[in-house]
Amino acid sequence: MSDRYIEFANSSFGHRLVGALGLPSPVRLERWQAGRLRPVEGALLIGGGPLAQHVSAFANRLTDAIYRYGTEPSMATEWIPGHGPKLKAVVFDASDLLQTGSLKQLREFFQPLMKNLDHCAHLVILGRDPQTLTDPFAASAQRALEGFSRSLAKELRSGGTLQLIYVGAGAEEQLEGPLRFFLSPKSAFVSGQVICLNPCDTPVTDWTRPLAGRKALVTGAARGIGASIAETLARDGAEVIVLDVPPAKNDLDALAARLGGRGITLDICADDAASQLIDQLPDGIDIVVHNAGITRDKTLANMTPEFWDAVLAVNLNAPQVLTQALIDSGTLRDDGRVILLASISGIAGNRGQTNYAASKAGLMGLAQAWAPLLQDRGISINAVAPGFIETQMTARVPFALREAGRRMSSLGQGGLPQDVAEAVAWLAQPGTGAFTGQALRVCGQSVLGA
Repeated sequence: MSDRYIEFANSSFGHRLVGALGLPSPVRLERWQAGRLRPVEGALLIGGGPLAQHVSAFANRLTDAIYRYGTEPSMATEWIPGHGPKLKAVVFDASDLLQTGSLKQLREFFQPLMKNLDHCAHLVILGRDPQTLTDPFAASAQRALEGFSRSLAKELRSGGTLQLIYVGAGAEEQLEGPLRFFLSPKSAFVSGQVICLNPCDTPVTDWTRPLAGRKALVTGAARGIGASIAETLARDGAEVIVLDVPPAKNDLDALAARLGGRGITLDICADDAASQLIDQLPDGIDIVVHNAGITRDKTLANMTPEFWDAVLAVNLNAPQVLTQALIDSGTLRDDGRVILLASISGIAGNRGQTNYAASKAGLMGLAQAWAPLLQDRGISINAVAPGFIETQMTARVPFALREAGRRMSSLGQGGLPQDVAEAVAWLAQPGTGAFTGQALRVCGQSVLGA
């Protein structure tokens, strides 16, 4: 469903009118297009502490235009405020800001950049996880990065985004993968997020097809977000198996044929669903995406047992049971990836969705609890929590609520299924074993929730 307000706000007359009235003025976000070769098309600015040198080692694989602001990295071209090019991407290493006084470097570095950012610029701050620091003052300074980054993300204009990555000891070599995602249009609808990066021994060998040789299963794949996920995984080289309920067989078979994959029709809540699924995957699987989900909305006072049970069965119990079976049987191979489709409703709650929000919060809890138990096999498990995404489901939302959902984010608009799919495809890559037990919000930095 098209967003007519964005179309109007970006017209010549509409731009002048919304500016005069002080109304939100969301821009059309730049998204990844087929045929694009590099993550950053424009100037990349690198600065800050010692991690800047790690970034500079692979920066030429991100873009040809590399600049520095400060002394690091030493080999890059110096960027001069007001004279250098508009900046398409920025990486600032704040990992050595270990006392309150040193935090002024955040203002000194970013303030001159704010009027020199290109359209849809992507910014990343690097730090160290405060929980790993023994010095309370150092931990305090690094935790301060969260408040700074989330606030600065809300000040960006023209589709800009900003993330904070806490880099664990020994995880410096894993930086290329996250930066390829967060500095590119693949993360167009992700902003204000804080993630932790840990060491991982499995690298990506081909960035043009990072999932080549991997086999992926996507549930609820016949249409909407599920279909977009399957398409994106196939684009990145995965052999895709799509799964949905029997009534969706025609759509499912058409998608499988288009992607050169295979379709499975299955009721994931059936008593024998796990054994049926394992029988369908005799050669094993590398990536599992639990996208299947339903809503049955009612306030708790009017919630029927049938509505409650159905949502918990599909959204939470089925992913638990199926994943456990895939792990125990060895069908999910070592170095596998499990991605659970949660929701910001599971973070913020939503009126009339006690059942849905409980199920989605449960998925995030499942990822957090299971992550350390699967590390010995190199398996990562994460949740993706979409915000307002333009789908057939949100098209049926009443007009006023739909507009509120679109505008109540830093980017002032709803996301697209592609935005969720890009996040899932990144989490499915071999190198993202460095990122596990976490929830990545794809919500345009929605004002709802944390």
